[in-house]
Amino acid sequence: MNKILGKTGFEIKPIGLGTWQVGGKWGSGFDHDLANKILHKAVDQGVNFIDTADVYESGESEKAVGRICKERSERLFIATKCGRQLNPHNNENYTPAALRGFVEESLQRLQLETIDLIQLHCPPTEVYYRPEIFGLFERLKEEGKIQFLGVSVEKVEEGLKAIEFDNVCSVQIIYNMFRQRPQELFFKRAQEKNVGIIVRVPLASGLLTGNYHSNTTFEKDDHRFFNREGAGFDRGETFSGIDYETGLKAVDRLKKIFPEYENLAPIALKWVLMNPSVSVVIPGASKDVQIDSNMHALALDDLSETQLRAIDNIYKELIKESVHPFW
Repeated sequence: MNKILGKTGFEIKPIGLGTWQVGGKWGSGFDHDLANKILHKAVDQGVNFIDTADVYESGESEKAVGRICKERSERLFIATKCGRQLNPHNNENYTPAALRGFVEESLQRLQLETIDLIQLHCPPTEVYYRPEIFGLFERLKEEGKIQFLGVSVEKVEEGLKAIEFDNVCSVQIIYNMFRQRPQELFFKRAQEKNVGIIVRVPLASGLLTGNYHSNTTFEKDDHRFFNREGAGFDRGETFSGIDYETGLKAVDRLKKIFPEYENLAPIALKWVLMNPSVSVVIPGASKDVQIDSNMHALALDDLSETQLRAIDNIYKELIKESVHPFW
């Protein structure tokens, strides 16, 4: 069953595709043949909402997404992001001229005449208090370069501030079994304003697949290696901000709730999709077989009340204190 993405009116599959690592594993370079294979597999499975960004592999992800739009006849809804190219990435460097330039460059890489959804890419908190930034996108919409504006946020507070602007049609936010704060207030406020909710990092950077262990190694260019303390960007993007060993303990308890599942990814995605406020969840994929795993969530029955309570207990006992106050 498709869902509507807030004020955009887009009718989309509840599971989309995030393309941060679509050309291979994080830090391993970009493989366009692999990206093409993954993207085609996703569309074959019914995915019609694809999220990318201008900084994903220095624009190569956008090029791959643009190519799939040319190669397929299905109506695909394309979301990209702008702002993270700014260096330093600070409030002062956010200017209408700079953002306009990023949008025009994205249009070229995507080979599109208009971008369905452009999103501010986790800007500094101060940017949410600058109406001239949000006003720029009204002009870009009038010019036909974009259809709708959204924001990608790090914190619940930023999402609440963003939706005060009437032209913000969607908010992309981290929400998963280990990051539950958005469901307390933010989802309600977004629904009241008919703002679509795009959920990213639903698997906590792969932690919620259940496939990692204490001696799992990550490449030096992989954010799961270098960003655990926020060296590259907000640490909440990596393992949802959870201490890795604590996360493994929590996952071990999850495995006892779902002993029949070797791969917990579909369960984690189902948990997200059970919240009616969620418009679409955008797990990534670095292999085409991961598309099958992601889409399997749609075939699962709802989790039972007993299972949901057990998940909630894990969050309260192991996760909440270190995560809840910060994001």
